[in-house]
Amino acid sequence: MTARSERMDLDAYVERVRNGPCFVCAIVSGDPAHDLEEILYEDDRHLAFLARYPTVPGYALVCPKAHVEHAVRDLDEEDYLALMAVVRRVALAVEAAVPSERTYLLTLGSQQGNAHLHWHIAPLPPGTPYHEQQFYALMSENGLIPWDTGRAAALAARIRAALAG
Repeated sequence: MTARSERMDLDAYVERVRNGPCFVCAIVSGDPAHDLEEILYEDDRHLAFLARYPTVPGYALVCPKAHVEHAVRDLDEEDYLALMAVVRRVALAVEAAVPSERTYLLTLGSQQGNAHLHWHIAPLPPGTPYHEQQFYALMSENGLIPWDTGRAAALAARIRAALAG
């Protein structure tokens, strides 16, 4: 597994997501404060971008552009299936760009923070010890991989190339 040396300030993160503006809406609007969230895919209704706080290489998020909060209640079947088609397409591109033993797909968030519906795409690096897989691999409390705008841009370019191919 990729070394996780970066520590996250969880208190500051919780404060921001619980009391700040919606981070997904900020990314959708092009807020320059979100330069680590490199855009991977965009159409008229959806957006995919790299995670700001990656715990595994290739960690990406896919969301509807509209601020909806419930995968089941806020989307009709057509919109849900369209979103899931984007999730699958981006996940396949991530797998083409980043070695993975398995790719985790899940939606997280809460009415108390990160309410905008988004799906996580998290490719598990090959050889990750079992006790560091599943939720452990996703938890920022266990460390983040080193991340900066240069690494984000390079990985995004590889994923975008896989999407275009």
